[in-house]
Amino acid sequence: MTLIDVAIIGGGASGTTAAFHLACKSKNVCILEKNSSFQGRTCGGGISSAVQNWFPFQLSPIVEEVITNVEFSWCNADKVVAELSGSSPFWIVKRENLDGFILDKALNSGCNLLTTFKVVDLKKHSNIWQITALDGRQIEAKAVVIADGSNSPWPQALNLGPYQQKFASTFSGTIKRRGNIKSETARFEFGMVKNGFVWAFPANDEVKIGMGTFLDKNNLMPVNQILKSFLPDLGFEPSEVIGNEKKLRVWNGHGKLNGEGILLVGDAASLCDPFLAEGLRPALMSGFEAAKNLIYWLDGEINCLGEYTETMQKKWGNSMAWGKRISQVFYRFPKVGYQLGVKRPTAPKRIAQILSGELSYEDIAKRVIKRLLFKK
Repeated sequence: MTLIDVAIIGGGASGTTAAFHLACKSKNVCILEKNSSFQGRTCGGGISSAVQNWFPFQLSPIVEEVITNVEFSWCNADKVVAELSGSSPFWIVKRENLDGFILDKALNSGCNLLTTFKVVDLKKHSNIWQITALDGRQIEAKAVVIADGSNSPWPQALNLGPYQQKFASTFSGTIKRRGNIKSETARFEFGMVKNGFVWAFPANDEVKIGMGTFLDKNNLMPVNQILKSFLPDLGFEPSEVIGNEKKLRVWNGHGKLNGEGILLVGDAASLCDPFLAEGLRPALMSGFEAAKNLIYWLDGEINCLGEYTETMQKKWGNSMAWGKRISQVFYRFPKVGYQLGVKRPTAPKRIAQILSGELSYEDIAKRVIKRLLFKK
């Protein structure tokens, strides 16, 4: 059996990003994807344009729409609009196009791909990782990247990630026309979902519709009822939505994201924003940072991969710690939060700046929490 440098379990955004950067440095890397294709992945598709910094090629070919305005509402009324700066817009992409685009770049750089490779066993023997598929195929690698999303069994099996995993309940769907949603405008509705919100993102000739709830232990949402209340304001009927519900692993405290020759990235690492459910930016960031540290490790320049965990905590986790605190206060008192938070003259712009990557939650958290708790 041929020994490779890195096996990446999962061919989504984080896994393909890591594969591309590793392949560019002539590392022998293989993506192990359980599905036969990359079609049908549901995702809101909102992403900060700041992610361009992690790629030497332009992502513009797969950008469906550039968002320049963010509209907020409470029960389809009491609307406020924030304008994004021209230097840091918010992009809408189709998830299958994003994954496929980066995958093609990785394959062209020398990465290998095995499809229908459902990993059922992952063991380490004498510093070599042995990965076994359901059909009996095996791969041996010096290092492994876990990139198989929120349903990954491996973080818990390897005692990595947050001590206590937290899940949001989400729905994501598509409507195959534009309705009356405004051009280059994303919509966030805070009054219809208990402990969460609804969103609508225009994507060229489609609209992405989604919702999430973040605090309830049961995380149950009356999806159809919410769609009936929300969609008419955009010129749609609930029957037009094609989508599904899923559990989404969200950030829940600093956790170790590396072991000996193994790293967690993307949703498998529980990096999703616990307030606004942003998952693509941390997925791409973690893929980039994981590859960078693995290259140093494979070249013998560092002895362990702990710097990856430290980097992700500093560049993402510290902001998410504040985002979690804001979420806990805001979603318990959503109407107060909307009136004293979102409707403040500067608040929509601040939220828009967080979405575009200009600000972190840490930059605004203390003032926001104090305002919500003391209602002033």
